[in-house]
Amino acid sequence: MSLRLGDVAPDFTAETTEGTIKFHEWLGNGWGVLFSHPADFTPVCTTELGAMSKLTPEFTKRNVKVAALSADPLDSHKKWVNDINETQHTTVNYPIIADPEFKVANLYGMVHPNVTDKFTVRSVFVIGPDKKVKLTITYPASTGRNFDEILRVIDSLQLTANYSVATPANWKNGEDVIITTAVKDEDIPAKFPKGHTRIKPYLRTTPQPNL
Repeated sequence: MSLRLGDVAPDFTAETTEGTIKFHEWLGNGWGVLFSHPADFTPVCTTELGAMSKLTPEFTKRNVKVAALSADPLDSHKKWVNDINETQHTTVNYPIIADPEFKVANLYGMVHPNVTDKFTVRSVFVIGPDKKVKLTITYPASTGRNFDEILRVIDSLQLTANYSVATPANWKNGEDVIITTAVKDEDIPAKFPKGHTRIKPYLRTTPQPNL
């Protein structure tokens, strides 16, 4: 059964390119991103792992740890990392989990039921400090993931976790946000001293409160 939003992300112990990790312990009190791949030496995934390594400082800035997973053994991962570094002009700087027995893949519902029992779905899980799943995105094999979008979603998740706001369509960090309907009109000035705009009774916007 697939993980749903709000479920506790399963804990596991696994070998990675950066040593053995106990997942929950490794995450600590911060956020996490776990993203999976069907196999090593696959073309789209090679570009994705390279793109992620270039963006790792942005994830670190947001207190987010990143881990990739591929259903191949550790020695294969280490060879693949050399190819990624060479072709993507980067240095992979996060752990890649070895999962040749599909233990983690099955815990997270990554095995694609309509392809084969040895084909992991290309999924992304964003995990909060409470170890609960905050976001899942699944991509087809032919479409590379957009890691800028994952950063954008994390900005929204971290903002909305701390303030009574939601983010509108296509929102980017720094833009106005929506005041949730749970906030009464009379309580807005105290909660949002930067001011607000009342477009409709149910649609009220305010400058991003954490800037």
